[in-house]
Parts: sequence; structure tokens; C-alpha cells
Amino acid sequence: MDNRIAGLPVGPIVLRAGVLLVSWAIGLLVAAWVVPGVSLSASGFVVAVVLFSVAQALLSLLILKLPRGYASLLLGGTGLALTLLALILASVLTHGLTIRGAASWAAATILVWLVTTVGAITLPDALDPGTPGSV
Repeated sequence: MDNRIAGLPVGPIVLRAGVLLVSWAIGLLVAAWVVPGVSLSASGFVVAVVLFSVAQALLSLLILKLPRGYASLLLGGTGLALTLLALILASVLTHGLTIRGAASWAAATILVWLVTTVGAITLPDALDPGTPGSV
């Protein structure tokens, strides 16, 4: 499979990283727009997205180092925990993301996880013109 963006070949890892970065950015924007108590400043948005992405990617790598049988069991359940931890890190390490109240933390975690999951599942197929049903 030869993935191309703007006519340039892109490896599956780079494509996946780009898709996840876009998904996380959209998830953070949606959470800031929909969830009361969540704010995302324009100046800190890029830093928050990068920190969130790096934290999520590193934490995911730790899970993938587990034996395959355990990793497959944990991947579903840890997605929310990884998202929460990445949100905490992005919130603590930047002034670009602020979440106030337990309900806002729960709603933001679920919303960002959901948007990221949907994006990670649907965007690679949409970007691969060889896939039936893709754009």
C-alpha cells in the first residue's frame, strides 16, 4: 500500500501519527467548545496539542510493550486512562488548557477519547484513495 499526501509517499507510521495529531487537536477543540469548565487559549493551543500528543503516544508505547495477550485486553480500557493522563499533563505543563471541576474532567476525557478514536479509525481509510468508500 502506497500512502500519499500531496503526491508525496508517506509511511504508515507517519500517516498514523498525523491522523492522531489532527484527531487530538479536533478533540481538544470540541471539548473546549462543548464542555463547560474547559478552556483552550489560542496562544497555548499548539503547545497543549503537542504535549497531549507526545504524552498519549509515549503512554501508548508503554502499553504496546506488554505481551500481546495482555496488551489487547488493556488497550480498550486504557484508552480513557491514557487520555485523562495526557489531559492532566497538557493542563499542568501549559497555560493553554484549563479544565475546572470533576464533571468537566470526566466529560472532556470521554469527548477527546471518542473524537480521537473515531478519527483514528476513519481518517486513515479516508486518506487512502485505494480504499473503497474513501474520499
